[in-house]
Amino acid sequence: MNLTTCRVGFVPLLDMAPIVIAHEMGFAAAEGLALDLQRAPSWSSLRDMLLWGQVDAAHMLAPVPVAMALGLGGAVARLDILQVLSINGDVIGVSQGVADKLRMAGHAFAFTDARQAATDLARVVDGPLRIGVPFPFSTHVELVNYWLRDAGLEYELCTIPPPRMADALAAGEVDAFCVGEPWGSVAVELGAGTLLLPSRAIWAVAPEKVLAARHDWVCENPALTGCLMRAIWRAARWLSVADNRLIASEILARPEYVNAPVEILDRALRGEMVISPQGEIRQVPDMIRFFDGAASFPWRSQAAWFATQLAARHGLDPETSRAAAKAICRTDLYRQNLRAAGADLPGASEKLEGSLHHPTAVASERGQMILAPDAFFDGQIFDSSRNTR
Repeated sequence: MNLTTCRVGFVPLLDMAPIVIAHEMGFAAAEGLALDLQRAPSWSSLRDMLLWGQVDAAHMLAPVPVAMALGLGGAVARLDILQVLSINGDVIGVSQGVADKLRMAGHAFAFTDARQAATDLARVVDGPLRIGVPFPFSTHVELVNYWLRDAGLEYELCTIPPPRMADALAAGEVDAFCVGEPWGSVAVELGAGTLLLPSRAIWAVAPEKVLAARHDWVCENPALTGCLMRAIWRAARWLSVADNRLIASEILARPEYVNAPVEILDRALRGEMVISPQGEIRQVPDMIRFFDGAASFPWRSQAAWFATQLAARHGLDPETSRAAAKAICRTDLYRQNLRAAGADLPGASEKLEGSLHHPTAVASERGQMILAPDAFFDGQIFDSSRNTR
């Protein structure tokens, strides 16, 4: 069979699993694709690889295409969000010194209460808290800022590539971090830190990574775009089967991919998190999700939430920013390319973010689908048609 080569870039993280599985388990080949997977050392280098055509598509931080649509970050081209690759999957951790202070102050490390964690952190920290994040435009930055905005805690964000995060904490370059798995757990394994929260404790369905491509490439390659989207969607469906998690972990652990211990990757996929060097375990349902509950659908309202946060910080018009963010979410291509593959499609392309506190049935093309709880830790509800906070 003659396969068409498609170059896809990634940064070594658990949440690039759908791309790797599409390649390794034959979903890409079934669509006539040979994926040329190219590993990047940092998000800035991957962004540039995508912008300058060194890769055709990429595993990308969800806010990066949004920021570029707003003219931020040296935008030189429009990036389209084709689908979401992963929901959740980040952890917030602190150094052992900060963890010891929290324990002495009575913090229980319950791993569920974002409000209490922020309050307790503000009580024990003297001076600015240096928090490592992977990139200035990232879900990590938006969640940390949202979480700490009313905590009365002085902090500064330091950009550190994900694979370096554990070493940076161990070396004292930062006091805390927000990073995608497995690198938070690696910090625990090294004895450098203790995990404080999973990202889902701040926003229960935070879109973490997306499949992004240049708008002009998408327009010039409609058939190839559809093949890539279907291959990755089928890989995400495969990942949603519990019996496949160990196989996925063994594949991802390889040096050419994440290059991390199988056990750590498997634990994160199962939501069984070892949060401290003492071996404390916390169960985290939906620690990371690739498929169920329309996880891969590129909701325009989620992009609008990112745009609203970015607009507020950078002095941009919020309404214009939300409109620009919504325009790059290719819900049209998602519906067009994945309907025939068997995807159930929501009846709308936007929703109230933060309004669901229980699994909820909503209208879909097949009748109804179940969406997962999507609450923000502070109970806020974001209406993308008019919300400005």
